[in-house]
Amino acid sequence: MTARPEARTEPYDFVGIGLGPFNLGLACLTEPISGLDGVFLESKPDFAWHAGMFLDGAHLQTPFLSDLVTLADPTSPYSFLSYLKEKGRLYSFYIRENFYPLRVEYDDYCRWAANRLSSVRFGTTVTEVTYDEGEELYAVRTRTGTTYRTRRLVLGTGTPPHLPDACRGLPGDFLHNSRYLEHKERLRHKESITLVGSGQSAAEIYLDLLSEIDVHGYRLNWVTRSPRFFPLEYTKLTLEMTSPEYVDYYHALPEATRYRLTEQHKGLFKGIDGDLIDEIFDLLYQKNLSGPVPTRLLTNSALTGAAWEDGGYRLTFRQEEQGKDFELRSDGLVLATGYRYTEPEFLEPVRHRLRYDARGNHDIGRNYAIDVTGRGVFLQNAGVHAHSITSPDLGMGAYRNSCIIRELLGTEYYPVEKTIAFQEFAV
Repeated sequence: MTARPEARTEPYDFVGIGLGPFNLGLACLTEPISGLDGVFLESKPDFAWHAGMFLDGAHLQTPFLSDLVTLADPTSPYSFLSYLKEKGRLYSFYIRENFYPLRVEYDDYCRWAANRLSSVRFGTTVTEVTYDEGEELYAVRTRTGTTYRTRRLVLGTGTPPHLPDACRGLPGDFLHNSRYLEHKERLRHKESITLVGSGQSAAEIYLDLLSEIDVHGYRLNWVTRSPRFFPLEYTKLTLEMTSPEYVDYYHALPEATRYRLTEQHKGLFKGIDGDLIDEIFDLLYQKNLSGPVPTRLLTNSALTGAAWEDGGYRLTFRQEEQGKDFELRSDGLVLATGYRYTEPEFLEPVRHRLRYDARGNHDIGRNYAIDVTGRGVFLQNAGVHAHSITSPDLGMGAYRNSCIIRELLGTEYYPVEKTIAFQEFAV
């Protein structure tokens, strides 16, 4: 099928592919810029953000100032406070005296913003991106046959759910935590449930299942390969690592050093909210007053094998500090094993124009570009190995978008902070 060009002759200044919070923030920040013409393509019919984890009371781990726009433009009509005002909840939020929006509330805010934008095209699936050397333009083709011609790309396709190698191709009804609420009712009727993972999502699911363990009578295991159920480090000097200075410092380090630090920094962005850990312990203590609770919490245990047998799972783990293998049998299996970036297949025709590091990941410039020109293709998120913990941090989204907009325009529309930290990271 020959791709049908969009009904316009002029190419776009940029095309954003994918509409998670980061590209949505870019859409909000570029909407008022008359000298910048862009469009955002999203395959889903509407904005959706981790709907499977809208547990009662679940909230963001960053305050409301980390919304789509505020840290770049506090006067933007797309701010979280503007959303609250329009919804009639601004005073309630003020009286609540809690800076952390509920997760379901943040999702509704994002949908509110997305539906006010003229540059967003929902229900538009990108199938191929090619490059015309003569015109120096990218052609973004969609499933409907429409082609969007553009000078630059901003990739915001997100990080899909990650499954451990042991569970690839595994039959049965196991699920990733991203689909937890969708299958929670079915899960309740299992005689036993095993939860694998130790981040915030795992902790929220464990608390949810633990709270009803005596109602439904299942046995509950929580297993992690981490040495402990570690809290998210959220002290103020540590938070200065989400700063322009730290990105400068980290990006300039040797590649091998950056990858080593990526492993060491997991507690800075993959840990559990400290209050949630305490809530879990208090609930265990409370339930244990009536007798032993049918639950096990196992650390240092890596999932090495999984098999579907007789309507349940035989799970093999290795206790890594002891060097011992053991098995658990479980009717239900929930994998809270995070998300991992996968390069979209539609980029295959232009891979020769993209940069990769020694490990095969995108070689991301300090300006967030990943192409050979250093100014044509930009990547949202998926850059912990290049930009540290700031890559997935919602609070740094507006900063990164300010930098990308500066690259797109060739001039600084939103002031880009250079120094905000009290401490010095480099000698």
